[in-house]
Amino acid sequence: MDLLDPLLLARWQFGLTTLYHYLFVPLTLGMSLSVAIFQTAWYRTGHIKWLHLTRFFGKIFLINFAMGVVTGIVQEFQFGMNWSAYSRFVGDVFGAPLAFEGLMAFFFEATFIGLWIFGWDKLPKAVHLATIWIASIGALLSAYFILAANAFMQNPVGYQMSSDGGRAEMVDFAAVLFNPVAVRAFPHTIFAAMMFAAGVIIAVSAWHMARAQNTEMMRPALRYGLWFMIVSFAGVALSGDQLGLIMVETQPMKMAAAEAMFNTSCGADASFSLFSIGTPDGTGEIWSLRVPYLLSFLSTHTLDGCVEGVNDLNAQYAAQWPEFAAQLDGVFNPVLWITYWSFRWMMGFGGAAVAVAVAGLWFTRKNARRAVPGWAWKIAIWSAPVALFASLTGWVFTEMGRQPWIVFGLMLTQDGVSPSVPGWTVLISLLAFTAIYATLAVVEIRLIITTAKKGPDPLPLPGDPDPTDHALEDTPTTVY
Repeated sequence: MDLLDPLLLARWQFGLTTLYHYLFVPLTLGMSLSVAIFQTAWYRTGHIKWLHLTRFFGKIFLINFAMGVVTGIVQEFQFGMNWSAYSRFVGDVFGAPLAFEGLMAFFFEATFIGLWIFGWDKLPKAVHLATIWIASIGALLSAYFILAANAFMQNPVGYQMSSDGGRAEMVDFAAVLFNPVAVRAFPHTIFAAMMFAAGVIIAVSAWHMARAQNTEMMRPALRYGLWFMIVSFAGVALSGDQLGLIMVETQPMKMAAAEAMFNTSCGADASFSLFSIGTPDGTGEIWSLRVPYLLSFLSTHTLDGCVEGVNDLNAQYAAQWPEFAAQLDGVFNPVLWITYWSFRWMMGFGGAAVAVAVAGLWFTRKNARRAVPGWAWKIAIWSAPVALFASLTGWVFTEMGRQPWIVFGLMLTQDGVSPSVPGWTVLISLLAFTAIYATLAVVEIRLIITTAKKGPDPLPLPGDPDPTDHALEDTPTTVY
């Protein structure tokens, strides 16, 4: 292995940047919605606790949003830096949804976040409430345009090849925008983001509840987080089922790789292995725990459906794309151990997150006869990143499962790297960005932990002035 291989280094750099950027994206999406819900509760009930929760979790949202902006910009720069051949090939198509994301959705989102931050003492309550809802909608639009761009890499539609065959040209923007992969990936991604935000709310609330701090505010926040987690998990499961069906239709190799299944199987033989031990070369199975019919049902919604195997698909792709088969020695499948385990880690982390939420609802029910044990609070606190791990491993599966394609059926990943960029320059930027990102991660985590531990402003005591009379008179510097 050449450690200065530009392709290897460029893939590592983009992969690490993407995963690092995605540390902030789901919390921004889920927390903006939660803050809007808290503020709506305050607007409708007038109860001061909801105002304090709005401002408290709003601080966490804003810290995270600022970091996400920085990493997202760097990620897009890499298309021109390390992947110029790819950018030239699909720029006419890929650039359109990215332009909409940057020039419309993000501008829309950032504008109304600014109005929300600085409008506490300047806007009527209803108008100010509308700003956070509009900002949340802008964040969702931003996510959709990004997913539409990514969906073209998974399932290229709405294009034609140029006369010289050197690039893809967009002929149908609606087809690109409403790519069936994007339409199904969007709810799956958003519900997964909501799970992470719910996990953070659960952890922060549990930390205060375990110390009997701000219990009048943190108990409703905790219950909200627990229900938010369960509802979001249901959305992830349902949308994931639909995403799996379109994945089988557009990228059958990815489903075969998810099960590391070499030969086409039908019915009971198309089983799903919960756990498997294979030979070192990955071609044989020593032992596995399997559920009969499950892979068939996940792939076709029938118990007697057939799922194509890796070997059959390799032969099919070699016949369909002989020019690419020569470059790949006829091997079109991704690294199977990565797809196999990332698929299971994704489901496992998601299941663990919702299990904590279900247990939390039981422990904190109204007629509970015993106090919540200390170990339960600790599990709730440390479970904060579990849903995030599910999202991250899910993206590893999605992107690694697409390999060896950078655009499925059109361009190999090895052909998309910048041809004139030497490996040592990529290595320098990789090390520099990794060091900077590690530093920024420490800064953000410390800021969020410090803010979380400080907690919301305390509720007024009997005899204190009514805070709602002057709640909107605070200057922005005292709020944030």
